[in-house]
Amino acid sequence: MPQSMSEPTLDVVAIGHAIVDVLSHADDAELERLRLSKGTMALIDADQAENLYAAMAPAVEVSGGSAANTAAGIASFGGAAAFVGKVRDDELGAVFSHDIRAEGVEFATPPADKGPATARCLVLVTPDAQRTMSTYLGAASGLRPDDLDDEVITRARVTYLEGYLWDPPEAIDALRRAMDVAHGAGRRVAFSLSDPFCVERHRDEFLGLLDADVDVLFANEAEVMSLTGAGYLHEALEALAGRCELVAVTRGPEGSVVVDGDAVFEVPAMPVDEVVDTTGAGDLYAAGFLYGLTHGADAETCASLGGVAAAEVISHVGARPQVSLSQVADQAELSLAKPTGDDHRP
Repeated sequence: MPQSMSEPTLDVVAIGHAIVDVLSHADDAELERLRLSKGTMALIDADQAENLYAAMAPAVEVSGGSAANTAAGIASFGGAAAFVGKVRDDELGAVFSHDIRAEGVEFATPPADKGPATARCLVLVTPDAQRTMSTYLGAASGLRPDDLDDEVITRARVTYLEGYLWDPPEAIDALRRAMDVAHGAGRRVAFSLSDPFCVERHRDEFLGLLDADVDVLFANEAEVMSLTGAGYLHEALEALAGRCELVAVTRGPEGSVVVDGDAVFEVPAMPVDEVVDTTGAGDLYAAGFLYGLTHGADAETCASLGGVAAAEVISHVGARPQVSLSQVADQAELSLAKPTGDDHRP
């Protein structure tokens, strides 16, 4: 990989769907009445989004999206993060832009002045902390290669890509260009599989990315099983070993497993008094892991930082941290020094 001549000023630039989360509480009977399958994520059109929103109880609106949540988590740790994603110049677009910048994340993607409205994810949270999501992608799927600023990518130690965006051809072109620019500057590329349905649609392409374009892979247990066709997790990990530098697999209450070369680390989950809402757990795990990676931590410490962030976000409603993750890391004795050089490999 070519080495960059300039020192990076960002830890991570995250690229993905720019979505406003609309969160509300509901019970199982309400889900049944609305004909929603509990714990799933379904894509809906604009009319369905309006009808579902009208049927929801009072809600909280906050900017979300998987990669955007990760960027916000990195900023909460005290890291330097940027986000690239598309919104429309409408009310929810303004909400997204305000919220992501208020989190301390650099966001400069120009809004669209025509076309579909800003994306929104209507989230119904049941008393058992499960979330049922109905997502209208709208403007978020309209990311194009010319929305990327090469200078932002070359300033980041890691470019983090959201698998959810791997559908529209122009968005795929944008992600491929981002990988090329990052590697051309001597930087790392991280990729999240995002969802088993994404894996089913793009399995061969995703496997190809691991061999040629991705340095760090994030996934949950179901996603790596689908990706590899393995019947057991250890078989999936064996199949992925050596295909990229690091593989981090989340396992919910069982913590995570990290493959680092020939080494495999099992890291337990951080204890939580009460699981309130699992929305964003994987996103914040990636935030902690990437914060550690860009600050010189070894793979096991990176996973522990991911666990700290995930534990915080599942303790309340919403996919963004409500307290400083840097303080949470301090309490867990996981504080890290700021890197000073260009290459910070564990």
